[in-house]
Amino acid sequence: MIGKRIRFIRKKRNMTMKYLGMAVGLPENNADIRISQYESGTRTPKDDLLFKIANELGVSPDTFSVPDLDTISGVMHTLFILEDLYSFRFTLENCASDKLKMAINEWHRKYESYSKGEISKEQYDDWRYNYK
Repeated sequence: MIGKRIRFIRKKRNMTMKYLGMAVGLPENNADIRISQYESGTRTPKDDLLFKIANELGVSPDTFSVPDLDTISGVMHTLFILEDLYSFRFTLENCASDKLKMAINEWHRKYESYSKGEISKEQYDDWRYNYK
């Protein structure tokens, strides 16, 4: 999952593998190869490098971790992943948690702002990928 998320966001940012690799301090001669290995799942970046990758991509490091479903933030990041992969939209009809309802209402307001053209897709994605 980490690699797919790195690739997805890197492409949204129009970055090459080589550029991203060099920006996080990998040697120029194999920067693209290393990023390719992370994206394919052949290798997994260590936490300090993952933090640098997240920083360079302008997202929270939580964007790349397996969400903790015991937290509202973890549930929200799971829903954001489903939105990216399957255009998933969530409704509040069966939601029992007030905290989750508040978070989902916030998401809905951001999505509506994006849908109405009040904010750009990039601003909407930045909000999601930095959600806490």
